[in-house]
Amino acid sequence: MNQLNEQQLQQHVTVLGWLHIVGNAIMFLLGCFVFALLWGIGAATGDPEATTILGIVGTTVGALLVVLGIPGIVAGYGLLRRRTWGRILAMVVGFLGLVNFPLGTAIGIYTFWVLLQEAATGYFASSLSST
Repeated sequence: MNQLNEQQLQQHVTVLGWLHIVGNAIMFLLGCFVFALLWGIGAATGDPEATTILGIVGTTVGALLVVLGIPGIVAGYGLLRRRTWGRILAMVVGFLGLVNFPLGTAIGIYTFWVLLQEAATGYFASSLSST
């Protein structure tokens, strides 16, 4: 495996942190949009049954996307702040994102490539002494 020095690692961790924040913020906003869209369509039909069904589906799908987006945003923040918990959470989020082909797979592979570098252990451990 190609080993990174600390300066290269810092650049990759910053990019990775922003990828997690932006990618999962899009998922979060998409969840809000799906919720509002399906509730709005249900209300616009005027049919009580359609309103109920679309409301339930919109709430369920929207809430699921919002809940799935939050850990990635937090992980990205943790990476940018050089927190050890951010590294662990980013690896969990990256692993779960592997099934989201193709973008989630690419980000998941990049997450593991960056965060499993030998220099990453020292990079995140050095933040403990500075906080």
